[in-house]
Amino acid sequence: MTRHILLIAAVLLSLGIRTSAFAAEQKPNIVFILSDDLGQGDLGCYGNTNIQTPNLDRMAREGTRFTQAYCGTPICAPSRTSLMTGLHTGHAPVRGNREIQPEGQLPLPAETLTVAEVLKGAGYSTGAVGKWGMGMFDTTGSPLKQGFDHFFGYNCQRHAHSYFPTFLYRNDQRSELPGNDGQQQRGTYAQNLIADAALKFVRDHKDGPFFLYYPVTLPHGKHEIDDLGAYANKPWPAEQKAFAAQVTRLDRDVGRLLDLLKELRLDDKTLVMFSGDNGHIPQSLPLRPEGLPRLRGTKATMYEGGLRQASIARWPGQIPAGRVSDESWAFWDFLPTAAELAGAKLPPGFQSDGHSLVSFLKGGPVPQRDYFYWELHIGQTRPTPLSAVRFGNWKALRESPAAPLELYNLADDPAETTNLAAQQPEVIAKAEALMKAAHRDDPNWPVRTSVAPVKKAKGTR
Repeated sequence: MTRHILLIAAVLLSLGIRTSAFAAEQKPNIVFILSDDLGQGDLGCYGNTNIQTPNLDRMAREGTRFTQAYCGTPICAPSRTSLMTGLHTGHAPVRGNREIQPEGQLPLPAETLTVAEVLKGAGYSTGAVGKWGMGMFDTTGSPLKQGFDHFFGYNCQRHAHSYFPTFLYRNDQRSELPGNDGQQQRGTYAQNLIADAALKFVRDHKDGPFFLYYPVTLPHGKHEIDDLGAYANKPWPAEQKAFAAQVTRLDRDVGRLLDLLKELRLDDKTLVMFSGDNGHIPQSLPLRPEGLPRLRGTKATMYEGGLRQASIARWPGQIPAGRVSDESWAFWDFLPTAAELAGAKLPPGFQSDGHSLVSFLKGGPVPQRDYFYWELHIGQTRPTPLSAVRFGNWKALRESPAAPLELYNLADDPAETTNLAAQQPEVIAKAEALMKAAHRDDPNWPVRTSVAPVKKAKGTR
């Protein structure tokens, strides 16, 4: 009887008729590695010769490296919210870092649809390992209430500022770290445990399909490291040595994950995406070689230096190796991409701001869209958020609440040195209209309706 069943299955497969089990095997595993405060110029594959990143450089050689990939917005919680929800920050439920005492941040609402929920509904095992920052476990924003089967790491962003914390969380239970006092650089280095937990999740779910969201805290400050390694004797300030060592430790742990996928023969079954969560930080800039192109702005600014990410995608046999793409995509594209890969249907009435990147990742054209849009609410007293919109090669931004719009042509001026607002009133008018259309009011993020007019000023900053 068994022999007959196998023969029938073989015939069905030869005719192109797949059983549900066979179809499930074809769903790729999905890994998204999110680094904290990493800039484009901090990796070797983007031109940095001072910081060693051999594994991420290899990942770029074996996949596609993006020069114009954009985060959700240029600070932690709202950027991660955009990645998880498929919404830009004109629509997302979290649009700034808002702290909750004694621990946690403003939680995702209960009705939020996350990429983890989409994939879990499509039969995926789901795990988050690293830093969450979108709601404590007793709130609606808990990762365990937002589609994740398993969590390990830091929940609160403030808690994640220590790399030698007194505890981490395993699911919603504290896991104490004896010997750590949260103040001194001694005891257990948290990233060691986080990296091991990520590998364990992959081993435990190797039969797939699985989704691993891996938001690593490195190289966010405090710039603490348990081993300076190759940088111990560099003639650099201590903070820069630690930053470089953090980036290399991040690289090492990415390499461990890639090696495990190969060991388990999951390479060609797994899409791995890597990105920073926001633009670079000032501490990293002195470590960039002279002559390396520099984008204007840093974390928490709406310039390209705050928004563009170091980003790589790898999937052997599916994503072209050695490709460098200057096309643009953004964090809110991840949810529809994952949904297409999983064969998942999104709920009626849900409308992502993003587009599926599946065809683009495999070498096809980038999805066409009208614009990219970002908001950033800083504090609870500023009446107008920082904001930016990109349409085609035009980029308009308001870098401070009371400031007029600035305008740049990114094709000619990616470093945003020449403000063309006064010379291009029609483009400014279009930018204003797009920004108004992209914003949806939210009581948690109130906005003053009046904004500063464009000044008749010089064409350069």
